[in-house]
Amino acid sequence: MRGVPGRAAPLLAELVLGVRNLSQQGMFLLGGTAADRLGCRPMIITGCALRVVSFGLFAVFTSLPGLCAAAVLTGLAGALFNPAVRTYLMHEAGDRRAEAFAVFNVFAHAGTLVGPLLGAALLTVDFRVIAWVAGIAFAILTVAQIIVLPGRDLQSQQHSVLGSWRVLINNRRFLAFTLALSAYFALYNQLYLMLPLEAQRVSGLSESVAAVFVVSTVVGIAGQVRITQWCRRRWSAGRSVSLGLMCMGVSFLPVLLSSPLLAAPAEPGWTGVVLGCLPVLLATVLFTVGMAVTNPFAMELLPIVGSERLAGTYYGFYYLVSSLVAAGVSWLVGALLDATGDSPMRWAPWLALLAVGLAGGAGAAVLERRGLLDRAGESARDSTMTGKENRR
Repeated sequence: MRGVPGRAAPLLAELVLGVRNLSQQGMFLLGGTAADRLGCRPMIITGCALRVVSFGLFAVFTSLPGLCAAAVLTGLAGALFNPAVRTYLMHEAGDRRAEAFAVFNVFAHAGTLVGPLLGAALLTVDFRVIAWVAGIAFAILTVAQIIVLPGRDLQSQQHSVLGSWRVLINNRRFLAFTLALSAYFALYNQLYLMLPLEAQRVSGLSESVAAVFVVSTVVGIAGQVRITQWCRRRWSAGRSVSLGLMCMGVSFLPVLLSSPLLAAPAEPGWTGVVLGCLPVLLATVLFTVGMAVTNPFAMELLPIVGSERLAGTYYGFYYLVSSLVAAGVSWLVGALLDATGDSPMRWAPWLALLAVGLAGGAGAAVLERRGLLDRAGESARDSTMTGKENRR
């Protein structure tokens, strides 16, 4: 940003990023509701088109208000796109929803690898040029979706918007499952926070951060579909979610045990770098396996414990709650990290993450054991709530 002192630039960058995240998280429920009421295809296309506009604003404006406006549009685009694309995929996949979401995740992992590498390669390029290129890319995607993406007939809704939200709030098993599953999103953020920070600390090299992303991406691309198929043959969807969340939590155990024993190297050598990074990379492998076990079946179950007719609304509510929980967990872990510093208590934030994963997995296990993660009772519940709504 022109005219911004060097010390203030990072703070303003964090401010713009915060505005973007807040606008997206706060609009997830509205985006999901719009997908149910107006159709998934229009919301997917609108989300992509808004990205074109937002990147255009990033390319044109250098003032803080202009950048904040672009950030808000970027967040709104994500809030419209994310619930809609998952709802669309859920409807199109039929009885193989987990498998469809597994393939979806493979492409997401590929983007996770290509994105940071491309970003690193473009660090020396003017940001406005990057914004123009990104806008053109999303413009091409928007046109492609208009041409290629088939439409779907809208399902008639039994409730008004507020009525459907009331039904959602009264769905206790969905709320319980959402709370348990929010552990996934809270831990997922640590793939970009705690694990890279620890890799850099124990190696003394900023380049070691890339190893975390590469290992996670390779495991995700190579193993996601196979892991989903393996789980499908052996476990129920609810059991897969429970064990997957626990695996994500337990994955932090190698770092929990090694972190107090490994000091930041003064002059890192290759042997020290490799040995220091091994616990982090082992944690990354286990973490990615846990993600691969959890996510496809979680996406399959959310409309089942919620409502397939209002899948977008329920996906949107899940992402809204998960974003708030993730923010709280990140604050707690960050506070513990600051408080422990280089002391022997460095294990504390990792213990907190372990507890989050185990708590989420235990919650899903209780719901599974009580038979609350199946289709039974959905029709009865909808009928009951319809009667209540009609009497109001």
